[in-house]
Amino acid sequence: MKFSSTLLVAAGLVSASVLADDNQNLVAKGQYLATAADCAACHNGTDEQQSPFAGGYSIDSPMGKIIASNITPSKQFGIGNYTEQQFADAVRKGVAADGTHLYPAMPYTAYQGLTDADVKALYAYFMQGVEPVDKAPAEQTELSFPFNVRAAMAGWNLLFADAKPFEAPQGMPADIAHGKYLTDVLAHCGTCHTPRNALMAEDNNQYLAGAALGGWEAPNITSDKTTGIGNWSQQQLEQYLKTGSVPNLSQAGGPMAEAVEHSFRFLTDEDIRDIAAYIKQVPAIKTAAANVRSTATPKLTDINQVITGQGEQKTLADSSTVDGAKLYDSACASCHGRNGQGTADHFYPSLTSNTAVTAALPNNLVMTISHGLSRKGNDVDVLMPAFGRDMTDAQIAAVSNYVRLHFGNIDDGLTGKDVANITSGGPAPFIVRYINLLMALGVIIVLLMLFVIFRRKKH
Repeated sequence: MKFSSTLLVAAGLVSASVLADDNQNLVAKGQYLATAADCAACHNGTDEQQSPFAGGYSIDSPMGKIIASNITPSKQFGIGNYTEQQFADAVRKGVAADGTHLYPAMPYTAYQGLTDADVKALYAYFMQGVEPVDKAPAEQTELSFPFNVRAAMAGWNLLFADAKPFEAPQGMPADIAHGKYLTDVLAHCGTCHTPRNALMAEDNNQYLAGAALGGWEAPNITSDKTTGIGNWSQQQLEQYLKTGSVPNLSQAGGPMAEAVEHSFRFLTDEDIRDIAAYIKQVPAIKTAAANVRSTATPKLTDINQVITGQGEQKTLADSSTVDGAKLYDSACASCHGRNGQGTADHFYPSLTSNTAVTAALPNNLVMTISHGLSRKGNDVDVLMPAFGRDMTDAQIAAVSNYVRLHFGNIDDGLTGKDVANITSGGPAPFIVRYINLLMALGVIIVLLMLFVIFRRKKH
């Protein structure tokens, strides 16, 4: 039998202060869970104050821009009228209170595993611990046909969502199981690191084996020793999650830098340890490696022979050169060193031992050069300027080729066209490229079925 808190206090069965403490603890737990789920990464406001959870952030999807909604307890513009069950349905099933289907840019296929207790805590936090923001995002999601037909998501959900709470595999140790819950459900790592199938659902046969992500490449984080992170120690993985950096190995950029800044660095040491312990034992999947030249690494260009001098070239925009060595000297050498060695304190990372330089694809290097880098970790704040404002696509290709060839022995032969393709989000997925053909085939199939039915009735 359930009693309301008012009746419990009136009956003298529990004090109001105890209930207040319990509720405060529930809200605090919900705040921690919302941080672990990185809700702020998409739902924070886009105004100067970055109004918490006011929405408006534009998520670049292959189908178009999806605008994150206001999830503050505003009754007019947010979720203030949601019941706990409606909140649970939105988070777990991707269905809003009015029955509208959400797009899986909101990772409900991961959050579907949330326990009832965690949903309750999240609901308490969003309703009581978040300030209401009474305004709608400046933009609304407007996808082209047929992706704007939200009702079609019901069929997609039948195929790829089940809304079943998380269950740890039988026999899995408690700490590993907890790490799996954090990895698969709250942190939704598979949303970025697992490749998508033709219908844009996660391909679980390639679980955590790496995937394209709007120009970036979320790397293979399985235990494969050559193309995954099998050679990383658990300590290195924990450090990476807390700070976004492991000297002479890897630095987080793009969406991963945001995950470190908004989520991972605030998690407890125990939770970080459990995540790392779980990921370390994920079965290895070997994926494509960089095409490293069989011959010796090319001799470094003598930078002293290409220095133009700050008096002659005050900004990159003043030069039209596509000489990778000259561009590296003017844009990169002052921080990363003329030989790519970085600084002794690792504040400016080495390029000679760097996963962005030696990755199978040049995407993350190109995106970092073009878009820059901003990351807050538990140790330092990191900022790298976005050279895409000063460099042309051809120049970004030239400096990327120089870095990959001289510091990774990888000859990509990137062109300006390749860079433009990467920075615009990469090639469109199957369903986007062939949607018109698929719709035409669907119409033909329906007409054939109607024709067969007609013939049968006639005879």
